[in-house]
Amino acid sequence: MEIKTIHRVKFFDTDTMGVVHHANYIRWFETGRVEFLRALGIDLNEMMSDGILFPIVEVDAKFHAPAKFDDVVEIVTSAEALTKAKMKFNYVIRRCGDEKILAEGNSTNVFTSGGKICRLPEKYFSRLGKGLE
Repeated sequence: MEIKTIHRVKFFDTDTMGVVHHANYIRWFETGRVEFLRALGIDLNEMMSDGILFPIVEVDAKFHAPAKFDDVVEIVTSAEALTKAKMKFNYVIRRCGDEKILAEGNSTNVFTSGGKICRLPEKYFSRLGKGLE
């Protein structure tokens, strides 16, 4: 399953060179991840009220071309792997219009409760599993 999220580059996303600062791509990965979960019927607020947090333990990105102020970009998010303890996501960010790939990356998140890695309850695991289809 792929979820596509559209984002218009804001002026504050850019640096003094007039291009998007590299750290913002990681933020856009998060935007895509939250929308991916939302598409599966998972609300992070609900998970947190159940005592489950979903921190990133690993993230990487490869940059191919710069985005600039007012570009419209598409964040494509997909799931690569899921266990009861962690989930890995893949991301592709491309500029709308010319479809140029600007960045690609992935993140690994773990499920925690009380500050320790936990096994994800079935009510979330079964929904997340649909994201691998």
